[in-house]
Amino acid sequence: MRDQIADLRVALRNLTRNRRRTLTALFIVAVGVISMVLAEGFIQWVFWAMREGTIKFQSGHVQVVRPDYFSKGAANPFAYLLPKDSEILKSLESTPGIKLVAPRIKVTGLISHGETTVAFLAEGVVPAKEAELSKGGLAITKGRNLSGPNAHEVILGNGLARNLGVGPGDTVALLANASGGGINAIEAKVAGVFTSTNQAYDNSALRLPIAQAQSLLRVTGAHVWLVLLDETEQTDTILAQFRARFPENKNHLEFVPWYAHADFYNKTVALFSQQINVLRLIIGLIIVLSISNMLIMNVMERTGEIGTLLAIGLKRQKILQMFATEGALLGIAGGLTGITLGYALAHLISSIGIPMPPPPGMERGFTGEIRVTASLLISAFLIASITTLLAGLYPAWKASRQQIVNALRHNI
Repeated sequence: MRDQIADLRVALRNLTRNRRRTLTALFIVAVGVISMVLAEGFIQWVFWAMREGTIKFQSGHVQVVRPDYFSKGAANPFAYLLPKDSEILKSLESTPGIKLVAPRIKVTGLISHGETTVAFLAEGVVPAKEAELSKGGLAITKGRNLSGPNAHEVILGNGLARNLGVGPGDTVALLANASGGGINAIEAKVAGVFTSTNQAYDNSALRLPIAQAQSLLRVTGAHVWLVLLDETEQTDTILAQFRARFPENKNHLEFVPWYAHADFYNKTVALFSQQINVLRLIIGLIIVLSISNMLIMNVMERTGEIGTLLAIGLKRQKILQMFATEGALLGIAGGLTGITLGYALAHLISSIGIPMPPPPGMERGFTGEIRVTASLLISAFLIASITTLLAGLYPAWKASRQQIVNALRHNI
């Protein structure tokens, strides 16, 4: 232990010989780490925002449906209805870690106002639960949200309201195919207009209280129960519990995690993850080339010293270890400095916000942040330390292979 401490002290003293060069090397490593923390932190925030948006607006953490609903339900939706009053539903709601369970029923048909009639895609919802479930994913831009479970009212997507030429207070008629055959219709007032994260959805979507949707379709029950958890990280654990408690073949229920049908999210994560790996590679190469160049210059300036050390009996392995330790110290110091400054900058930028324009297919922009996690900081630090250590191996090897006579000539 004493020998190792002594080696570290020697390496630190050698690094302080040329302070300007050492500070430059530390600056390069720290800037690389800061760039990695900020860039990858922003991408991680995008992943998090997309994930939470998908969960809260579309699917919940777990979807409870009839088996084969997603593959065959579009052709015959009335054959895959869940019961309105179910002991299983009550059991799910009372499970620890569950925030709420929100039934939804899908409705398609025609909506009319005056002489204008267009197709719509609707969801019958429980307003009180949807206020919590869709928080952050659905924004009311005009009027208000649904007021109660039995209110004769709807909220329309911004594009659908624009196509119909209606606003809050107007009356619309909804027509749909009923479960027993034939067509049924109801009238409802427009309570408000909303925008979501998907412009195409807003052009045809509306929401209405689930009781009104059931009346329109002449059915009871719902197509899906959306389960919202306290923590997204508990999804797989809760999913396993549900499947163990309620076997599919016995209860005729299927439990589907949110990521199973989040195709856009999954592909986006795969694409951006590849870009993050390329960024890591570029930053690693910059660090390797910069530190390697600095350490080679260090070896050249200390050639005479190396010859003297070899002449008095110091082993070549010890010379190799000495220069490699200097490179490792540069990486550790630069990495710690980088993650400290990167963490502080990330919080500062997040507190201010990053204004972003509307992405393709969306009507409203958003304010971005930088999400720094422990795994991100550890990854950035390890990349800085490992690449700097690798950068120091060649200069260290070159120093250890010096010929004693040729090296001593530099002292003359």
